[in-house]
Amino acid sequence: QVQLEESGGGLVQAGGSLRLSCAASGRTARNYAMGWFRQDPGKERDFVAAISKNGGSTGYADSVKGRFTISRDNAENTVYLQMNNLKPEDTAVYYCAARSAQYGSICYTKSKEYLNWGQGTQVTVSS
Repeated sequence: QVQLEESGGGLVQAGGSLRLSCAASGRTARNYAMGWFRQDPGKERDFVAAISKNGGSTGYADSVKGRFTISRDNAENTVYLQMNNLKPEDTAVYYCAARSAQYGSICYTKSKEYLNWGQGTQVTVSS
């Protein structure tokens, strides 16, 4: 089992940037495909971005394409989400997720495909 801890959330004005980090412990992150999801109160958890185990493949929700970038540093057991040109509608709790992956180049975009979740970090974008 891998444990995940997010950091880097906060309050930012529209147009600003934040970088979220997800530190993995317990098992080495290189064995896992990783993803970021976000959730507003009372709503479903939505896919944001995903990265394959080897970092060679990435996927993004249409709403964040061109603004967000997911990356990973397997040596540091950390996955990042760089968020630029933030909008008020990006406000949510952001969750990091991990799942073991047999193949290195597949990324997963559905929350039900992930078994390991962090506690979340709040991102608030003011207009």
